[in-house]
Amino acid sequence: MKVVPLGDKLVVKRLESAERTAGGILLPDAARDKPQQGRVLSVGDGRLLPDGTRAALEFNEGDRVVFSNYSGAEVTIDDEKLLILNSDDVLAIVR
Repeated sequence: MKVVPLGDKLVVKRLESAERTAGGILLPDAARDKPQQGRVLSVGDGRLLPDGTRAALEFNEGDRVVFSNYSGAEVTIDDEKLLILNSDDVLAIVR
């Protein structure tokens, strides 16, 4: 199933967090931090401008992005955890 965000929102799948520390210690799931990077799965139409037109977003499907730690809304669709973010929550695109 494809999720299509509205307006200036985008759907992101978080990248996997590291399972081991630099010293080789295996971390349990509860001790891992949520990663702040993800892959863009789909993007909305863009931000609505006062004149009624839409400004295109800077993101494309497949881009790797960095976002704020507690931003967005986590949803589960088809047993897959996804994150729906506002375009303002994205801090950078990793190239």
